[in-house]
Amino acid sequence: MTILVWDYLQEYEKERGDILDAVQQVFSSGQLVFGKSMRGFEEEFAAYHGVSHCVGVDNGTNAIKLGLQALGVGRGDEVITVSNTAAPTVVAIDAIGAIPVFVDVREDDYLMDVGQVEAAITPRTKCVLPVHLYGQCVDMEPLKALCARHGLVVLEDCAQSHGARYNGLLAGTMGDAAAYSFYPTKVLGAYGDGGATITSDSVVERRLRRLRYYGMEDRYYVVETPGHNSRLDDVQAEILRRKLRRLDAYIAGRRAVAERYAEGLGDTGLVLPTVNQSNNHVYYLYVVRHLRRDDILEALKAYDIVLNVSYRWPVHTMSGFAHLDQEAGSLPVTEKLADEIFSLPMYPSLSPDAQDKVIDALRQVLAAL
Repeated sequence: MTILVWDYLQEYEKERGDILDAVQQVFSSGQLVFGKSMRGFEEEFAAYHGVSHCVGVDNGTNAIKLGLQALGVGRGDEVITVSNTAAPTVVAIDAIGAIPVFVDVREDDYLMDVGQVEAAITPRTKCVLPVHLYGQCVDMEPLKALCARHGLVVLEDCAQSHGARYNGLLAGTMGDAAAYSFYPTKVLGAYGDGGATITSDSVVERRLRRLRYYGMEDRYYVVETPGHNSRLDDVQAEILRRKLRRLDAYIAGRRAVAERYAEGLGDTGLVLPTVNQSNNHVYYLYVVRHLRRDDILEALKAYDIVLNVSYRWPVHTMSGFAHLDQEAGSLPVTEKLADEIFSLPMYPSLSPDAQDKVIDALRQVLAAL
C-alpha cells in the first residue's frame, strides 16, 4: 500500500452520501450559478468567522487578487509578504501590477518575522500580506499595531489556516480582509477549485462583489468598473456548505494525527513543528526538518511512502520572479529551510496503521543515516 502525503478517498467513502446529495440538490435546483447554495455558503462561512461578509470566488489565488484590489492596492504599490509560501500568494500580487516585497521568516515556526516588517516599509508600501502558513497564525498583535501606525491595510492569507486561532481569534478576522482557498487538499476543501474573501467592511464587500462579476453591480452587461469572471459555482458551494459543518471535526482529526507523530518521532532527531503559545494549530501540513532531507525522501520510497516539500523553491528564487531582483542569500532563514523541510502525510482520514507505517519507516531510515 502506497502512502501519499494527501489522499481524499477514505474521507469520500465515509461522506459519499452527503457529497452526492449536495450535487443532486444543485443539479435539480434549476440554478447552477449564483444560486441558493452559494448564497447559503457565503452566509454560513461569514457567520462561522463572526464577520459581516463573505464573497465566494473561483479559487484562492483570485481571493487574494480581488482582496488586494478591493482594499485599494494597485499598480506600483508595494505589498510586504514572505517568500516561504505557495507561489499563488505572490502570483496574485504580481497579477495586479503590485510589487511583492519579501521579509524573512522565523526559524522556529517558519512564519513571517514581524520584527523585519518595519524596515521593509517605503513610501510605496500599501499593504502587508501575512501568510498563516501550515496551519498556524502569524504574530498578529504587533503586526496590526505596526500597520496602524503606518496606515497600511492588512490582507490575511488564510489558504492554509481554516479554523486556526491566535489568542482566541480566528484566522481571517484580524485584518481588513482575508483570503481563503478551498482547493481539495485544504483543511476545508472542495471537490475542485474554490475560494472566498471575507471582511466586515461593507465598502470592501461591495467592491469584491463587483470585481468577481465582470465589474457589474445592478444590471447585467453594465460594467461599473473593470472586473473579472471569478464566481464560486453552486456545486462546490453546496459541498463546502456541508463540509463546513464538519470543519471542527476535521481539525480535531488533524490534531490527533499530529499528536501521534509527536509521540512516535520526538526522539529521532527530526525537528518537529513548533506551536506558538498564542496559537491553536490546525495542521494543514505537518512540516518537519532534517539536514539530510533529500536522502530521507529517497529512502522512504522503498517503503512505498511518497512525501513532498512545502516549499523546496522559495518564491524569490524562481525564474518567473527574476524581475524582482531579489539576491540569493537575502532571506537566509527561508533559503535554509528550503533545503531541510518536508511534509509528512496529514489528513483526518489517515489511519493509525498507515501513520504507524510512516513513523516506523522514518525511524528505520533515520537510524541508518
